[in-house]
Amino acid sequence: MAGCRVLSGVVQRKRPGPRDSRQHDHRRVTRSKALKRVKDDAREVREGLECGIKLSGFNDVKEGDVLEVFKIEEIARTL
Repeated sequence: MAGCRVLSGVVQRKRPGPRDSRQHDHRRVTRSKALKRVKDDAREVREGLECGIKLSGFNDVKEGDVLEVFKIEEIARTL
């Protein structure tokens, strides 16, 4: 589990992402497997708060890494 601080926006559990960025070298995209706030499970963590994130299939998180969390939305095309 990686200890993190949300710099902006909201982190939600089981969303696509995060993408690990180490010194502007974008790495693997994965899903967040677990999200904890203090010692309790959380659905989401808002800006300015600290949390723990466990990533699915990725353990190589190091101090100073930036996890970019994003949301993919599909919008139906209209004529």
